[in-house]
Amino acid sequence: MYMKQVPSLKALKYLSTKNISNITLTYFPESIGCLTNLSVLSCGSDIHSEFFYQLSQICCNIRSLTVEFEGTVSNGLKDLISSQHRLESLSLIQSYNSTDWKELIPSLKKHSNTLIKLKINGGENDGPLSFITRFKNLQELTLFFDYNDAFEDFKELKFVKFSQLQILKLSFGCPTVDIMIKFFENNGKNLKEFCTCNYDNRLNLAIARFCPNLKSLFTLFLDNEIETLKAIFNNCQQLESIKVWCGNGYLNESELFEALANYSPKNFNELEIYFIEREILSENLEKFFNNWKNRISQRSLSFIILIEDNDTTNMINNENMKIIEKYKNLGIIKKFEIREYKDYEI
Repeated sequence: MYMKQVPSLKALKYLSTKNISNITLTYFPESIGCLTNLSVLSCGSDIHSEFFYQLSQICCNIRSLTVEFEGTVSNGLKDLISSQHRLESLSLIQSYNSTDWKELIPSLKKHSNTLIKLKINGGENDGPLSFITRFKNLQELTLFFDYNDAFEDFKELKFVKFSQLQILKLSFGCPTVDIMIKFFENNGKNLKEFCTCNYDNRLNLAIARFCPNLKSLFTLFLDNEIETLKAIFNNCQQLESIKVWCGNGYLNESELFEALANYSPKNFNELEIYFIEREILSENLEKFFNNWKNRISQRSLSFIILIEDNDTTNMINNENMKIIEKYKNLGIIKKFEIREYKDYEI
């Protein structure tokens, strides 16, 4: 009945077959027309093979595929991947202690020239990464792992030139600094966005040296590394947005504000700060926005505060709000937002 109502389905999400018997698509004549133009599919790895076999006969134009891994990998899923003409975006998501994507790698080889976006979320698990070297046309690469050990395979990527790569995102787990430096040496020039929840001063110095065209950056600096941040501002003249942590051993608030006002590039216009266990001092806030107002190359600023557990008590007291409203009215602040910081956020 649903397929009669939707003559051409563009996106389908089918993650679990628990308590559901195998679906025979060919039993429904409407399914052929409905699914022919399917372009976005999210599915579980263990869905009955027959479903994937039938789907591969009906649609060959899936552009975006998300696979959530459970206990097994269906043989039919491998066939479905192989049958697609132009897969462009792939997300591989592991649940805790589930199987990984190793069995899918042979099927993915066909798409080595078309895949431009790859996201792997391994969490506490790990899995093979060396297969990424095949995808030379990647524009966006996101790797979420909780531990550095999961990046053992990443060393295979450090010598590969991804000439189209513009976005690289890493979470708490990260390759060794030496590997990342070599990777930046080969690929940093084209990067427009880099994010990591890890921190190392050598890594940040490598960003300043090898990533001159960055527009967006999230990385961590300790409280004695303000000069490294200034080096990034000086060398990355396209930078428009930065996300950093303040307090509790990370950047000093007043030093950060001073560096932003005096050293950030002329097109810089967005600041996200995660404040750890401390309040924002009103005098620092007032001085920062006043200095921003007097910049020679002034752009209105998006000012975003990240907090834990939606606790705004210290972050946004009445005095701070008065300052923010004052500079919003003057056009210095373009957007002000407070939102909760998530552990998995990069």
